[in-house]
Amino acid sequence: MLLAASVALAGCTTESGFGGLGGQGGGSGAALSLTPGAGPVSRSRAPGGRGVALLAPLSGPNAALGPVLEQATKLALSVPGSPLLDVRDTFGTSQGAAAAAQAAIAAGAGLILGPLTATETAGASGPAQAAGVAMLAFTNDPAVAKPGVWTLGITPQQQVFRLVAAAKAEGRQRFAALLPDSPFGQAMGQALAAACQAAGLQPPNILTDATSMSGLDAQVRNLSDYAGRRGPLEAQIRALRSQRPKGWYQKVQALRRAPIPPPPIDALLLADTGDTLVEIASLLPYYDLDTTVIRVMGPALWADPRLRAGARVGGAWYAAPDPADRADFVRRATAAGGPPPPTIADIAYDAASVARVLAGDGGFSRASLERGGGFAGADGVFELMSDGSVRRGLAVFNVVQGGPDTVASPAPSTVTGPVI
Repeated sequence: MLLAASVALAGCTTESGFGGLGGQGGGSGAALSLTPGAGPVSRSRAPGGRGVALLAPLSGPNAALGPVLEQATKLALSVPGSPLLDVRDTFGTSQGAAAAAQAAIAAGAGLILGPLTATETAGASGPAQAAGVAMLAFTNDPAVAKPGVWTLGITPQQQVFRLVAAAKAEGRQRFAALLPDSPFGQAMGQALAAACQAAGLQPPNILTDATSMSGLDAQVRNLSDYAGRRGPLEAQIRALRSQRPKGWYQKVQALRRAPIPPPPIDALLLADTGDTLVEIASLLPYYDLDTTVIRVMGPALWADPRLRAGARVGGAWYAAPDPADRADFVRRATAAGGPPPPTIADIAYDAASVARVLAGDGGFSRASLERGGGFAGADGVFELMSDGSVRRGLAVFNVVQGGPDTVASPAPSTVTGPVI
């Protein structure tokens, strides 16, 4: 499930709140109900279509994240004139999310914020669409996006499209990828193929990680076309050693110093972390893939230095929200001296901020949600598209070995480019 990558990126914590907003669960002192969908209601029943419902896992396997999402939502709606908020427990299941959506709609919700995972979103989207109520889900899995149901999590597609655009802008034309055999790796590969096609580039060479060091070795060798580039020189060296003509030794040394043809690629997308990334990074220079010449690119997960520890990927790029964009959110969340919110809270804060803005502009119609130019949030600018996809303005960061990463290309102030 793609959410796993999103949660890892978010650096989620078990803190029940932040910034002194207080409390857990519904925030009203009410005990949690054991009936799916009948979770705590934090404000009174709203007139039909005018309230906002938050569907969050206040119990179940992701219960630690529910209060984080709730606190961020309440912070965004703490401004006078915000719509009434109804908080419902999904119990972390598809059935619980469906029941929560039904209960929230019956209580007057005109817009649903959440739920967290793709499974929950799939469950809640049926009742929501049947009632004509839009959803701003927090998952990053585009498979559950559809008209009226937007997935606000940072997706592999958004990251890869941004990276390809930035790499093409600096002259890169020949892309390849070595990716894990996982849903996340597959999504990154599909995104790379689509991004290259949209950019008018030749199809990328996409390979899948092997399960052994020898297998990885063979895959990197393949990416490099090492045999085709080194092969002719090695053949000449073997012939000289076998025939030993006059001056053969000097000729061998000259051939060893001779430059080899450039690699068949000038941009390489990776998606691994940890030990596998360390292994891949060590093989690149061994097979003449010079990372000062080839633009290595990776997932937003690389924003966490722990996930790339030990890997020599200095100079590589990844696309992610610019932390500067969330400064105001962090300031508000920590105003009472609490810990900074984990970045998973950004999505809930942005969704609730959209609700607040639209409540003051006349309501939650599809036309208002899909307004041109989109919205500016804690994770940068984003636009809700008619098919449920989301355009995002991400920054491109340059990995600095042993130091803070730098911005290679700033996040745009408006959303442009293909739908992703």
